[in-house]
Amino acid sequence: MASMFLIMCVSPLFFFFFLAVSSAPTNELDGGEKVFDVRNYSARCDGQRDNTFAFTGAWNDACQWTGERSTVYIPAGIFYLRQVTFAGPCKSNITFVINGTLLAPRNPHAIKQEEWIVFKYVDNLTVTGGGLLDGQGSYSWPLNDCSKNASCRPLPMNMAFEFVRFSRINGIRSLNSKMGHFNLFSVENFNITDVTITAPGDSPNTDGIKIGRSKDMHISNVTIGTGDDCIAILDGNTNLEISNVRCGPGHGISVGSLGRNKAEKNVEGLTVRNSIFNGTTNGLRIKTWAKSVSQTLVSNFSYENIHMINVKNPIVIDQQYCPNGQCDSHGNYSSHVQIKDVKYNNIWGTSTTKAALNIQCSKSCPCQDVVLSNINLVYKGRDGLVTALCENVVGSVLGKIVPGDCRI
Repeated sequence: MASMFLIMCVSPLFFFFFLAVSSAPTNELDGGEKVFDVRNYSARCDGQRDNTFAFTGAWNDACQWTGERSTVYIPAGIFYLRQVTFAGPCKSNITFVINGTLLAPRNPHAIKQEEWIVFKYVDNLTVTGGGLLDGQGSYSWPLNDCSKNASCRPLPMNMAFEFVRFSRINGIRSLNSKMGHFNLFSVENFNITDVTITAPGDSPNTDGIKIGRSKDMHISNVTIGTGDDCIAILDGNTNLEISNVRCGPGHGISVGSLGRNKAEKNVEGLTVRNSIFNGTTNGLRIKTWAKSVSQTLVSNFSYENIHMINVKNPIVIDQQYCPNGQCDSHGNYSSHVQIKDVKYNNIWGTSTTKAALNIQCSKSCPCQDVVLSNINLVYKGRDGLVTALCENVVGSVLGKIVPGDCRI
């Protein structure tokens, strides 16, 4: 089998990426497009030799190409990469085609940066091809002590996009990251579609998609099963639209935690719709630190058409978040993060705990303008009695609400 993969990746006789292309090292197509095949930069798909220099060589030439579009092409096969950064700015639009498997080092200490594969300072980038990012995280997870150690050393994430604009990921698969899978920081006009993210439900801190300080993002038709948040939304995000997500296992779609640092920015404009949560710890969650030091604003959220299947906590607002014993049990803490204008509409399914609706807002900054509309959540326990816990929340209730004992 290994020899077959080697033949496939060494012989560039057939390359189809919307157009049939020949095997020239840098094949120029009609209309000023050029293909940069990593095999012509001495890349080997034996799963053992480091291909960092080959990949960066292809990227650098593609980045400097002055035609309309350049394509970096990675064929079928297993390509080992110790770590790599693909940096711009570039002179043309770039398509990065991954048809094969990119294999990370087993040893997390072999990676000397926060993410294994990084794209930064690039505009008009497309990462596509249906290939696989194999983080080999199972060898690193026993080293993760973040659940006990607040100052733990983060392990590398699979792929990052930093200061990237007008770009997209399509059709990529990410497997067993050492920590998170995709990290997006300060991206604009960025689309994620048809992505599959997989890690065991007990793998620590393996967030599917983590987003910070970004705006105008669209995530749609993704399948995520991890040991942490399917999608984690941190501070400073604006105008995020998420739809057709299949989440589970994992911790759901979470906003936060927020309020821990003074320099945090507001989170405004989030839509989550037409999605399914199956067997997750949480469904839709907003969490802020009880001992918050910032006055961050969380506003203009809409959750609509969401199906919960055996979810432990389907709807959660937790403004008393303080994990790993970091708050004094006798302390009287009150979050300063303001949550307002949050709408939940047409959310149904099953909860594995009685408190299917749990909105615990801050005493000093009560939640404002929370709207519950057409909620139908059933408890999967013996007595079947579902309840709601709602504190310090102001808003309105529309249509049928189950559980119906949330007074707002």
